[in-house]
Amino acid sequence: MSQQQDFTQGNILKPLIIFSWPIMLTNLLQTSFQFTDSLWVGNLLGETALGAVAVSSTIIFTMLSFVIGLNNASLTILSQQKGKDNDEGLRRYLNAFVVVLSILSLSLGVAGSFFAEELLRLLGTPEGMMAPATAYLQINFLGMIFLFGYNFIATTLRAMGDSKTPIRFVFIAVLLNIVLDPLLIAGLDMGIEGAAYATILSQGSAFLYGLFFVLRRGLAPFTMPSLPKKIEVGLILRLGIPSGLQMAVISGGVAAIMSVVTTFGEDVVAGFSAAQRLDSLIMLPAMALGTAVNSMAGQNIGVGNWARVNVITKYAVMYNFAVMIGIGLFIVIFAEYGIQMFIQDEEAVEFGTRYLQIVALCYPFLGINFVLNGIVRASGAMYQVLVLNIISFWVLRYPLTSLFSGLFGDTGIALGMGVSFMLGSLAAYLYYRFGKWREKELFKEE
Repeated sequence: MSQQQDFTQGNILKPLIIFSWPIMLTNLLQTSFQFTDSLWVGNLLGETALGAVAVSSTIIFTMLSFVIGLNNASLTILSQQKGKDNDEGLRRYLNAFVVVLSILSLSLGVAGSFFAEELLRLLGTPEGMMAPATAYLQINFLGMIFLFGYNFIATTLRAMGDSKTPIRFVFIAVLLNIVLDPLLIAGLDMGIEGAAYATILSQGSAFLYGLFFVLRRGLAPFTMPSLPKKIEVGLILRLGIPSGLQMAVISGGVAAIMSVVTTFGEDVVAGFSAAQRLDSLIMLPAMALGTAVNSMAGQNIGVGNWARVNVITKYAVMYNFAVMIGIGLFIVIFAEYGIQMFIQDEEAVEFGTRYLQIVALCYPFLGINFVLNGIVRASGAMYQVLVLNIISFWVLRYPLTSLFSGLFGDTGIALGMGVSFMLGSLAAYLYYRFGKWREKELFKEE
């Protein structure tokens, strides 16, 4: 039975909830990939190999961020075509995305594998880690097409209104990775290369299964790839490039904030790092909600139903507040126990706990950013969302964190972050309310 939903009619709140939770679960499963590699490598091969995985993962995360950016572009284009009920347009743009992403992933894979060592040297990788890190990174680059492939299939299904089926593919990949890691690392004595092969074999299996599953059940109108039209490629690049840059802005902003944190010494760095691990889990519901409204609003923008887009926004903001306030209160009470899952040093735990208890109160405002940016992104206003991210990280979050930490010591890190969440959500609302994103027309030249 098809899991696809038509968001242009019927109830809004219930489909919003049902559609967003599988996305959150999928994202949670995705985060376990590097965690699984790190767990087995650290225990079976030691700290040098674990450091090599950590350094390589920084580059892999950058590539994954770019993939996510391109997927945001595909989600917008395909959901609008779905809303229009334009089967021919959907088929043409699916073909165009397949061609563009295939060329891009193969090019990145070959180039990245060839220049892996140079990229690691740019990051200042210690010489003792260089050989294992290079091997790990080269193998992951060669499997880049699988990473692009199964993420794109999942995005395509979400554009069609189906967020449940992608869980199958990601679950298979995660389960295979858990089994293959120890088997290849220790069982076949392949070392760190075994961890890399386990990852690409898992992702490759998930991609092939997902492709077979979608084609057999006719869940998306994929066709044999053919040369796309110039106008189709142009639209993909116009949306995909700024969308990919959004993730680069976010990654750079995170690194800049870490430069403020490091000035307070090892205990604060350790406490902040532990808090960030929890943050990445805590924000999954809001991130999933942002993806959900992108698809839901995209279908309605495609058919020109702006009144329904406004209702989707209202319900999503209310739902975000309910969920994130609940999570925030839970964190305020149990923050210390969460931090202690990662570190035991008393001063580091104290800082991490204090940081989370302050920032937790502002989580609903960060959630608003995800929701409103998802709505605006659904119209195709990618450059505008890029500007909003630049404001959020480089005009507000980094400067305020630096300013408040200078005024209030290490407590100022949390205060600066919290205030930036609130001001960032205000900026997002002002653009949502008064910006010209509603005038965006993606297919007017066709």
